[in-house]
Amino acid sequence: MIKELFFGILGGLGLFIYGIIEMSEGLHKACGERMRRTLEGLTTSAIRGILVGAGITSLIQSSSATTVMVVGFVNAGLMSLTQALGVIFGANIGTTITAQLIAFRLTDYALPIIGIGMFLAFFARKKTYKNIGEFLLGFGILFLGLNILTNSVKPLGKISLFNHILVLFSRNPVLGIFIGRTRGYRNITK
Repeated sequence: MIKELFFGILGGLGLFIYGIIEMSEGLHKACGERMRRTLEGLTTSAIRGILVGAGITSLIQSSSATTVMVVGFVNAGLMSLTQALGVIFGANIGTTITAQLIAFRLTDYALPIIGIGMFLAFFARKKTYKNIGEFLLGFGILFLGLNILTNSVKPLGKISLFNHILVLFSRNPVLGIFIGRTRGYRNITK
């Protein structure tokens, strides 16, 4: 069990991060300036950014994926950090809407998205389609990695010590913040 957990987390995280990189590069190549203008228009105010984030999250059912895409947009230079903050706040609001859309699971479509993306990236003649294929390939790999991560940590739910630790943190969120803050501080000061 330990080996499967470790390999699943390591491989899933690797695919997830690679998917983010591939997706942001493909998006930047495919849309560049046109996408930047569209995102600037959609996120001109914090309220509009929040609405965009809530809408995207409710459609794709993952505030994590929305946040990852926004980080990819910022990394690709398609959004500013100020614009991204509104969208990320909206993504967190959108998770409440997500519960209403449980039937639509993007992780179930990761493999077909990867197949379509690969086909476009390798066989399309137009550079724009190749770039869209690269984006889709990264998007699918991101969700495949997320699916592997999710399935790898499911067995932890059967371990009573792990459940006890989660209950402890849920009863005392300050403890969780303190531990996260302490670990983060130690990593920064190294």
